[in-house]
Amino acid sequence: MALLEQWRAEAYNESVAKEKLQRLWAAYFQEEKDIYAQLLKNPDEVVRGTVKELADKYQVSIMTMTGFLDGINDSLKEPNPIEEMEEDTPVNLGFDKPLLYKNMVAAEADWLYNLEEWNDIFDEDTRKALYKEQKSSTTIVKEAKIYPNDPCPCGSGKKYKKCCGKK
Repeated sequence: MALLEQWRAEAYNESVAKEKLQRLWAAYFQEEKDIYAQLLKNPDEVVRGTVKELADKYQVSIMTMTGFLDGINDSLKEPNPIEEMEEDTPVNLGFDKPLLYKNMVAAEADWLYNLEEWNDIFDEDTRKALYKEQKSSTTIVKEAKIYPNDPCPCGSGKKYKKCCGKK
C-alpha cells in the first residue's frame, strides 16, 4: 500500500474514536506549522530528499511527512508523485510563494498564513492582496436579473422586451 493511501486511511478513518482523530490532527497541525516555519526561513531554497530523509530532517514520522507532502503538492513548482510515493521516493519542496500563501488561505489555515516568516517574504500590502485575490476567486457573483421593462443592456435605449429580449 502506497504511503498516501496509508496516511488517508489513518487520518480520515471514520471508524476511529473522534477524540483519537482530533489528537492526531492537533499533533499534525503543530508539526506542519513547524515544518512551514523552517521552510519559509529560506523560501528560495528547494529542499530535496526521499520521503524518509525529509521526515528525519524535520523530525516527524513518515506518515506526518506524507500528509505534509499531500498538503503542499498543489503549491509546488514541480509536483511530487504523491499517489505512488514510498519511503525511498525522491521528492522536493520547491514551492511557488504566492500560490502557497493563497492555498493556505483557501484551506482556512490561519495558523499557516499568519506565520511570522511570511513577513520577510511579502509586505503587508502584498499579503492582503493575495488574501483578497484568493477569497474573491471563490465568491460567486450573480448577474443582476434583467426584467422585460428594464432598459436594454445593449444601450439601444429601448426596453429589453422590445430589443434583445425579443430573441
